[in-house]
Amino acid sequence: MVLGFATAASAQAPVAASPDAAAKELSVGQNAARERQKKCGAEWRALSVADKAAQGPKWPQYYSKCVKRLKAV
Repeated sequence: MVLGFATAASAQAPVAASPDAAAKELSVGQNAARERQKKCGAEWRALSVADKAAQGPKWPQYYSKCVKRLKAV
């Protein structure tokens, strides 16, 4: 009975995140990965449609190449 499942799921109270989890600091590696993702994302958004087609049709392939390039620097 799908309706009963939806009612039971909506009756559960949301679990609040603990304040300690929100205040947890990122490691050096996590910060570096986040910065690489931001840089690659900015580069991807700056590319025109023709440039994206030349680089590769999809974000995952572009991101993989971008991360390798940034790690080599």
